[in-house]
Amino acid sequence: MNVRHFGGPLIVAAAILLAACGGDKAPPAGDASSTPAAAVQAPAAAPAEAPVANPVAAEPSPGEKVYQGTCVMCHGSPAVGAPVLGNKDDWAPRIAQGKDVLYKHALEGFSGQKGAMPAHGGNPSLDDDKVKAAVDFMVSKAQ
Repeated sequence: MNVRHFGGPLIVAAAILLAACGGDKAPPAGDASSTPAAAVQAPAAAPAEAPVANPVAAEPSPGEKVYQGTCVMCHGSPAVGAPVLGNKDDWAPRIAQGKDVLYKHALEGFSGQKGAMPAHGGNPSLDDDKVKAAVDFMVSKAQ
């Protein structure tokens, strides 16, 4: 075994270990660095209270819940041909037709050049209001 290959890294590791473990000793009593920093500096003004952010994540909207549970299967990837959530180029010609047309296609189904939209997103358990909420959510992400 050649010790020369391990000498440099071993010295570096030992120095790091000693530096990490040697911080518990207090300086001698007469040392100038033993004066607390607070005694040398003037007290700082109390910081202004910042608004407290809500630590709980916001509850998804009803439309987002439907999107996550049903719509994401087709509208989450460009591979299927459906307009992808947030892609303005995909959504612009559809949005230009108006929400009534979007609602109708989502509720009744639609077959176009780029693919098919099954009625209720292929989930017959969704009521009309939930489907419309999902359409509203997806449109809001493309505007």
